[in-house]
Amino acid sequence: MTILTLDKSGEAFQAPPRLLNAIRQFTPNWFTVTMGTGILALAVNQFPAAVPGLHAVGQALWLVNIGLFALFSALYAARWVLFPAEARRIFGHSVMSMFFGAIPMGLATILNGFLVFGIPLWGPAAIGIAEALWWIDAAMAVVCGVAVPFLMFTRQDHSIDRMTAVWLLPVVAAEVTAASGGLLAPHLADAGSFRILMLSYALWAFSVPIAMSILTILALRLIVHKLPHRDMAASSFLALGPIGTGALGLLLLGGDAPHIFAAMGLAEVGQVAAGIGMIGGTILWGYGLWWLALAVLMTARYLREGMPFNLGWWGFTFPLGVYAVGTLALARATHLDFLSAIGGGLIVCLAAFWLIVAARTLHGAWHGYLFVSPCLATAGRP
Repeated sequence: MTILTLDKSGEAFQAPPRLLNAIRQFTPNWFTVTMGTGILALAVNQFPAAVPGLHAVGQALWLVNIGLFALFSALYAARWVLFPAEARRIFGHSVMSMFFGAIPMGLATILNGFLVFGIPLWGPAAIGIAEALWWIDAAMAVVCGVAVPFLMFTRQDHSIDRMTAVWLLPVVAAEVTAASGGLLAPHLADAGSFRILMLSYALWAFSVPIAMSILTILALRLIVHKLPHRDMAASSFLALGPIGTGALGLLLLGGDAPHIFAAMGLAEVGQVAAGIGMIGGTILWGYGLWWLALAVLMTARYLREGMPFNLGWWGFTFPLGVYAVGTLALARATHLDFLSAIGGGLIVCLAAFWLIVAARTLHGAWHGYLFVSPCLATAGRP
């Protein structure tokens, strides 16, 4: 397919073939890059030890992440404009459609950054931007959490033996938005903060119980059918995503609750919510520790067998990042030093993973071999 566009003089020219191929093959799993980069930016800013320059590093990563999100959004929008029939095949693809959830999760790291890095730069305007992005993110997360499972129920081909943890991606987006609401709510006026707080609790419930159900089925699948193919090796870490974010959401919302509920004349409810946040966050953190141990063992086995690089390796970053940030939130709530040490160690591991995966992604993007749309290799239903 030849695409002709117009230059500034009005003359027609042919778009570069490499760019056209990148657009034609562009898929939502590229947004996992923004998830991993965004969570690293937020995590290094919370590193428990005083290391000069980490805030500046986090801020730089956040700004880069904004650029990446804008670039990926433009490329994916261009695919729908230039190749709409091929783009629609994603709705019938049993794996690639799961990555629609990566779009709101990537955006959530950006809106969180406006609260962490944007306020010192731009003042109250950053709060207004974060609030607007939160509503957009919440809408996208709800749509993903309903539409993608509906496609799974009605038109996609799935089976337990081919199941992987990528099933979690569309439903986890809502709890990521809920955790972002926990960061946003304290910056708003009483009525606005109460509204965001209550909606965030609803989004948490919209996601976490479904994710826990999927994890139960995933454990059964691993017992009966053993490990997935090595191409899906990084999916072993994805289970940490809903667990870490679920714990973080409860802790952040529980920390907000006493002040916000008291302002609405519901002080007793706020104290209950704070207790639920601490206990619930601790329970989920312990559950995540089990999955983390299994993920490490599974990854070690995959490494012995050989793990081909693909964009799925970004699955090592965001889940580990949210679990690390959740660990630090639990450390602040409980004042337990060993949790701070664990959280700091996880952030170091996260940074190492990010450096490796980012370098290989840059190489693959420059040479073009990472631009592959599995939807085009199968007939699919448009």
